[in-house]
Amino acid sequence: MLERTRTAERYARGVTAALVAVATLLIAGNAGPARAETPQHEQRTVADSR
Repeated sequence: MLERTRTAERYARGVTAALVAVATLLIAGNAGPARAETPQHEQRTVADSR
């Protein structure tokens, strides 16, 4: 039969899950920058074509 958990245990699990989520987001955010597309040297804008 299932037993009820104490309130402190539930809060501890919630805080632990939140810390794991924040750590995962920080690691994913700092995984490395995406490579930028190299600019084309001969790009012309609308103002240049007049």
